[in-house]
Amino acid sequence: MADPDVPPADASLPRVNRRDRLRELDLLRFAAAMAVVLYHFTGFGGSGPWPEPARAVFPGLGEITRYGYLGVDLFFMISGFVILMSAWNRGPGEFGISRVTRLMPAYWASVLLGAVIYLVFGLGKGVPGLVVPNLTMLQAGLGLQNVDAVYWTLWVELHFYFLVALLAARGITYRSCLVFMAAWMLLGVFADEAENKFLQVMLVPTWSPYFIAGMALYLIHRFGPTLLLWGYVAAAWLLATHWAAWRTDVAFKGAHEVVASAAVAGIFLIMILVATGRLSWLRWRGLTVLGALTYPLYLTHSQIALPLLERAYPSLDRWTALVLVTAVSMLVAYAVYRLVERPGQAWLRRRLRASLVPLRRPPEQQAAEPSVPAPRPADGDLVGAGGRPASLG
Repeated sequence: MADPDVPPADASLPRVNRRDRLRELDLLRFAAAMAVVLYHFTGFGGSGPWPEPARAVFPGLGEITRYGYLGVDLFFMISGFVILMSAWNRGPGEFGISRVTRLMPAYWASVLLGAVIYLVFGLGKGVPGLVVPNLTMLQAGLGLQNVDAVYWTLWVELHFYFLVALLAARGITYRSCLVFMAAWMLLGVFADEAENKFLQVMLVPTWSPYFIAGMALYLIHRFGPTLLLWGYVAAAWLLATHWAAWRTDVAFKGAHEVVASAAVAGIFLIMILVATGRLSWLRWRGLTVLGALTYPLYLTHSQIALPLLERAYPSLDRWTALVLVTAVSMLVAYAVYRLVERPGQAWLRRRLRASLVPLRRPPEQQAAEPSVPAPRPADGDLVGAGGRPASLG
């Protein structure tokens, strides 16, 4: 029987070959991470790892890499695409486990790295009073500083995950996604109009267009394009352009709003190419490794640069120092991926899935049975019906 929530197939539209792993997204995630790295190392106008602002150390290059902060915008759109892919056919419990196991091991390593750098070199913000709340990833909600400034994006992501968990509890279908995206977009605009602080915090309207566009593009990838879905993408693009221009006057002063708007248009265009299968020829297996390095590289590069550049520059010239700090950041990211992320995710996933076992029993059985430890299930026993999720957070 046909799913009434899925639009009918249009024979005039090209079939999209859906694959378990979209390696083009791995490449885009790595490119977004490198844009942020170059922004911090060469394009940042404030205090950073260099004795003077990075943009002053690299005045020519910095005028280009100052727009590397827009890598975050690309991250958020990829997240909308991939998180909906990961959550499809999953309940909120399995979805929550997938997010915790994906995010926390490398994040904990990054926070503890900040503590070590502060204790050994006296640099950064890894003071004990910040490290402990930062380990929860809830510090922004508590009004506390981040051990590393890049963590602010994770707090925005957590808002999105919470909303998707609510959607998963309702049941993720084509129809429910359309309602969810429309409600999120419109309520975000209404929240700004009413200056409603609670809804502004919950719905993050300055960033939500990227997540909504990513979700709509995943539906295009999964079910094929329709006029309605393109309408969602177009509306999200207009809102994202508005907020990108707004940020050039608020958070990234000095950036030109025309350049930022053009970059946002480019981000939407390249994600449209992904959704419609135009980049499916990017199948080199090495892209998977680059995708795996993205998250730990993003989390650790700023902190690694603090003690390294303090000792390497100006003994080394600026270009050699830049190559050195970038290479060391990549090596640290690889070490975190191999030594922390892979074993940590496997360990955490098994135990969190085992913790859901009592919830899967009938209510009367839960009430009748004593609370005793259940045998640890095999790793695949509790996998939901969604199949293998892409490891793209």
